[in-house]
Amino acid sequence: MLKDIIDNNENYQPGLSIDCVIFGFHDNQLKVLLIKVERANKWSLPGGFIPVDQDIDTAAITVLNSRTGVDGVFLRQFATFGKVDRNKQHFDKKTLEYLKIEEAKGKWLLRRFVTIGYYALVDFSKILPNPAGRHEVVEWIDHKEVPELILDHREILDKALDTLRIELNLMPIGYNLLPEKFTIPELQKLYETILDKKLDRRNFLRKITNIGILTKLDEKKSNVAHKAPNLYSFDKEKYDEVLKNGLNQGW
Repeated sequence: MLKDIIDNNENYQPGLSIDCVIFGFHDNQLKVLLIKVERANKWSLPGGFIPVDQDIDTAAITVLNSRTGVDGVFLRQFATFGKVDRNKQHFDKKTLEYLKIEEAKGKWLLRRFVTIGYYALVDFSKILPNPAGRHEVVEWIDHKEVPELILDHREILDKALDTLRIELNLMPIGYNLLPEKFTIPELQKLYETILDKKLDRRNFLRKITNIGILTKLDEKKSNVAHKAPNLYSFDKEKYDEVLKNGLNQGW
């Protein structure tokens, strides 16, 4: 794939790339989607180069799909990364030799690439990644057990996680990450997993109730050992309204 891009580099925007941080939540686990390339024996974020005939946001969707097979995910742009030497540790003459690319043509790859970061938060149980080639592996890995990453991808990942945590103060989450009917403790655990900290139960209930996006159902959770908690659902219309207008509180 990389060799094809270099051989046809006139079809791609020089000096500019995209990297995607796809977080996945399910059963109180927060994971990140990573790719392992055989030749590097290291892991990376799903990333790639920008076709000259595509807008940036469209290119992000194209890159994610071409590298992982994932589509239908809303990607949010969060930062740009462009240190002078960000390419040197991964793309060098040995890379060109491995790919059997002439040095003159390979200069396109060896120059500095400024990369635009995109992130998304999905239910990883509903996303089945598919590697682009037989020499790649795509896996969901726990965000606290991420191995060594190529280039500055660790910095990009950390920045994306910081951004996600900050935006919890600006917008609601949970609609696509929880069952249709859920308990307040289940919703609180979602927030705690992402924020990586414990939240006071009473304060959380007060804040999440005041947002006005929950509907208390006339049902209780079954098959529990102790007192059965009430079940809730999201009011989709109010959820979308708050998502559009934003929040004004912190966790």
